[in-house]
Amino acid sequence: MKNSEPATFWQHLDMLRWVIVRSLAVSTIFAVAAFCMKDWLFAVVLAPRTSDFITYQWLGVEPFSIHLMNTGLTEQFMTHMRVAIYAGLLCAAPYIIYELFRFVSPGLYQNERRAGLWIVTSGYLMFMLGTLLNYLLIFPLTVRFLGTYQVSVDVDNMLTLQSYTDTLISMSLVMGVIFELPVICAILGRMGILSSHLMSRYRRHAIVAILVLAAIITPTTDVFTLIIVSLPIWLLYEFSILLLRVIRSA
Repeated sequence: MKNSEPATFWQHLDMLRWVIVRSLAVSTIFAVAAFCMKDWLFAVVLAPRTSDFITYQWLGVEPFSIHLMNTGLTEQFMTHMRVAIYAGLLCAAPYIIYELFRFVSPGLYQNERRAGLWIVTSGYLMFMLGTLLNYLLIFPLTVRFLGTYQVSVDVDNMLTLQSYTDTLISMSLVMGVIFELPVICAILGRMGILSSHLMSRYRRHAIVAILVLAAIITPTTDVFTLIIVSLPIWLLYEFSILLLRVIRSA
């Protein structure tokens, strides 16, 4: 606004409309770019289905390859669309966060702006870290176990492309949300709702919950896989405790 008068409700609504329009436009541009880069996009998405993937090489997994099939006339095209849209949203997320923060920041005090900037930045980085961990570790271990699991040698696995990509996207979202734990704990700590003492007191309960959660995320019978998946979540819990101690002493 050029004058000092506060904006009306309809002016705020119009500004919000343009924030949404610009965010959708940028997301569409990234999604179209990802759609056009089909070979590169699916080379990344489909990499965990073979033993040549970096995680399997590091763990020394025996050679294997999972064959994916298509059962519907439009399934490959729709899967291509869904993966491209998700990739576009991931790439456009920093701009979307910037637009939303710029929209709400005029109504915040200076200290609230700094806190808000810290929350949205750390929240995005932690979500991306969780997504990356899922792609490099949790999803590959899940794919290898479930994709090669057989109740009998007479029963062959016939996995569909849609099942594979839907599992990858859903697990990425779950791990992204789980990695928001330190951010949520920091917010609750600032509000005086949560403390490091309380989290330390219920550490044993949290470890049991983490093991259960890891077993749900990766339904394997391999104890080694369960420990590998549980370890980063437990480290997040311990980091949250340290973060709350820093917040309390600040």
